[in-house]
Amino acid sequence: MKTSLQISMIALLASAAAAQAETLTISWWGYNGDKLNANIIEPFKEQCGCDVVFETGNNADRLGKLTARGGKGVDVIYLTDSYSQLGIESGIFQEIDRSRIPNVEKLYEIAQAPQGPYGPAYTVGRAGIVYDSEAVEPITSWGDLWREDLESSVSLPGITTTAGPMVVVMAGKHAGVDAYDDPDAAFEAVAELEPNTVKNYNTGSEMVNLISTGEASVAIAQDFTLSSLKAAVPTMTWAELEDGDIATLNTINIPVGAENVDLAYEFINFVLSTEVQQINGEQGVDAPVNTEVELTPEQASVWTYGPEAIAALNRMDYEKMNAAKTDWIDRWNEIFGM
Repeated sequence: MKTSLQISMIALLASAAAAQAETLTISWWGYNGDKLNANIIEPFKEQCGCDVVFETGNNADRLGKLTARGGKGVDVIYLTDSYSQLGIESGIFQEIDRSRIPNVEKLYEIAQAPQGPYGPAYTVGRAGIVYDSEAVEPITSWGDLWREDLESSVSLPGITTTAGPMVVVMAGKHAGVDAYDDPDAAFEAVAELEPNTVKNYNTGSEMVNLISTGEASVAIAQDFTLSSLKAAVPTMTWAELEDGDIATLNTINIPVGAENVDLAYEFINFVLSTEVQQINGEQGVDAPVNTEVELTPEQASVWTYGPEAIAALNRMDYEKMNAAKTDWIDRWNEIFGM
């Protein structure tokens, strides 16, 4: 039987060991929590001998909190590329030393340095057009959104969503101009979409509801909503656009106030590893950007997967987009009466 002194010493040693354990703080969305815990967090904790805690929420809320704290409070932050660009412009991210992330060399080029010297992308998605193939003739280009037969059939993303400003860029292309250089012509084309637009949506679930009730039969969507759309309306189809879908990248960055930078680099390298990318791709968690990942056709069917699909994506210039956004919001609201 242990004496009270021995028990006290054991407790003291355990407390000291706990105090010495590093804690990695991750800011992310928290979607697919069970799978992310099994595929990433528990294996990483075993590798690093550290603790992991989270700050969860949407892009805007988490970036706002980090900015208000001057880049302190988390060690790594997951954001879509449109929001990570805002963080870059606010000066709250460290430049990344890629020599400390060996697995970055395994990534498709689009993911290695999508925003210059800042964080890599750990997954790639796409924004495109979905339509009900039983109600609508095939859609094969962005210009088809202006077709007369789509009157009162289209749901557009609101201008303050991730995909909203993309509509303006594609409207500029439809008008034969660069939307940043000639916003007047671009928004003339947006105005021409108004008769076809039944409603703007602000969340993926709102868009799915519009489709499921039959209020809309066409929408601009991100690919993570496709499974929910097909569950609601089995004939919903992802349009094969001859002018290409738009890339949406999710990035990982290290804030300037991170307390555990070494651990942050270790975690990013772990997330980009072939093993983690493989299992997340197989289980429908994230589209892989590691070129060593091999998926079956069925596993790959929900993703932007493989060199040809990734090479066909259009990229947005988020630096220009962020600079234009205030003016674009005002112009958009004049058209749609928001």
